[in-house]
Amino acid sequence: MLTIDDLAAPTPVYDDVAAKARRFEEALQNARSADEQLAVVHQWDAMRRELETWNALVNLRFNQDTRNEQFKKDREHCDELTPRLIDLEVRMKRLLLWSPFRTELEQALGAQAFALWEADVMAFDPKIEQHLVREAKLQAEYSELTAGAKIQFRGKDYNLSGIQKFREDPDRQTRHDAEIVRWQWFASNRQQLDRIFDDLVKLRDEMARELKFNDYIELGYKRMKRVDYNRNDVEQFRAEVREHLVPLAMELRKQQAARLAAEPLMFWDEPVHDTTGNPAPQGDHDWMVERAIEMFDQMGGELGEFFRLMVAGKLTDLKNRDGKSPGGFCTSFPSYGLPYIFANFNGTKGDVEVFTHEMGHAFQCYSSRNQPLVDYLWPTFESCEIHSMGLEFLTWPHMDKFFGNDAERFRRVHLAQALLFIPYGVAVDHFQHLVYARPNASPDERHAMWQEMERTYLPWRDYGDLPHVPSGGFWQFQRHIYLSPFYYIDYTLAQTCALQLWVRSNRDPQGTLKAYIDLCHRGGEAPFQQLAKGAGLISPFQSGCLRDVAAQAREALAAS
Repeated sequence: MLTIDDLAAPTPVYDDVAAKARRFEEALQNARSADEQLAVVHQWDAMRRELETWNALVNLRFNQDTRNEQFKKDREHCDELTPRLIDLEVRMKRLLLWSPFRTELEQALGAQAFALWEADVMAFDPKIEQHLVREAKLQAEYSELTAGAKIQFRGKDYNLSGIQKFREDPDRQTRHDAEIVRWQWFASNRQQLDRIFDDLVKLRDEMARELKFNDYIELGYKRMKRVDYNRNDVEQFRAEVREHLVPLAMELRKQQAARLAAEPLMFWDEPVHDTTGNPAPQGDHDWMVERAIEMFDQMGGELGEFFRLMVAGKLTDLKNRDGKSPGGFCTSFPSYGLPYIFANFNGTKGDVEVFTHEMGHAFQCYSSRNQPLVDYLWPTFESCEIHSMGLEFLTWPHMDKFFGNDAERFRRVHLAQALLFIPYGVAVDHFQHLVYARPNASPDERHAMWQEMERTYLPWRDYGDLPHVPSGGFWQFQRHIYLSPFYYIDYTLAQTCALQLWVRSNRDPQGTLKAYIDLCHRGGEAPFQQLAKGAGLISPFQSGCLRDVAAQAREALAAS
């Protein structure tokens, strides 16, 4: 049994990797058959798995302790080296795309790999290497800044993850006061946050122009490997959200205000859905892990055995601590076929949600570890999020283990928040389209863009006397906007699919779980809409999909 302590990946020496890559290139060019080229592809794939394992370990350790000087140096070296390694990888992909045996290779490896490689080739050229290094340094600067936040509240210091728990406090004054100090930190750091983002936007626009794209939006879609839909599809989805979900969200907020006797509903009221406050897990980290073992054992379908492997291998880091990056994510070590979950528990119901979410990612990655190419270990991001958001809903019958008599209340709040999230997620995406369409806009103009998005998608929002956010600063809390441009729409597309899994699981829990597990095993062997269709899901781009989801959710909430 391997544990995280046993995992290692030597720091690559560029000259050695380049020499090995040249041998692969020569072997491809000299191959006389598809079989000979396939043998080279598998050797190349093994090298890529080793490099990805090294990259994942370096970045995980940095996020676990952003103050550790060695981890920081390792991350900086990784940032410097990665674009040069991408160049070697793209050269191989270009040769495979032009292979005289491409038809046979596609039959053996699947057409999806070639679609992904085409996107990668279009999104990279050696002339943007230094742009990528600079981008990584700016992203690290944002991560270090937010990880190092110190927020004093009622005599104690909190980081950005720790202060979050007060957002769900039953006492309204406590929620308000905690939001005051949280957003004061952002107000105090606005100049630096604006400068980092301004540098990122201009840098990304320069990359797009160097690569002959019209704007970064086009390049961003290629970097996200969107191979079966485009910005027109996304615009159509956003229009559906405005038509079907924003009105439903308005209804839910009005009902929430009535339950809380809070007229008007203020921003600091939004996370709480009744006067007793949100349900919270009834134990600490270790207690929750024990309950999770019981839950996944009872669910079966490979989940129990897998989670026991995660616990035995110490493949989770869930406790909040100083110096640790905020947020949660799942990474993986392809050389070992193992995933890893990173989160920041803070004693709220979000601990259960984030944990089951990241567990969905981890289970999918482990399920597809034997896919023939590293390209298929993960699907593209919107498909990835079906696994994570889907598992959040599939674990519903077991929520009594964490919340006791509050389990039904948790389910109602979770469903409401899943619906309320979609307009917010779409606002984040629409905001980024506005930003990258006008890369030379001033920071104040960008804040005004966010205000426009709130008026369009979150029209109920009232910040009252809070600092920073009334002038359009809320978006600076959203890490994805800095670190993963154009990612956020993927959550909303996946949430639409996950809600369909929820509906089906109410009728056929075992059949739905099987369909989910089968989807996880497919990994990234197909594009988003094919994977969704294969799991019996309706594409979010299909007209009326959101109307049906909204109707079913409205009915369920009315009955709860």
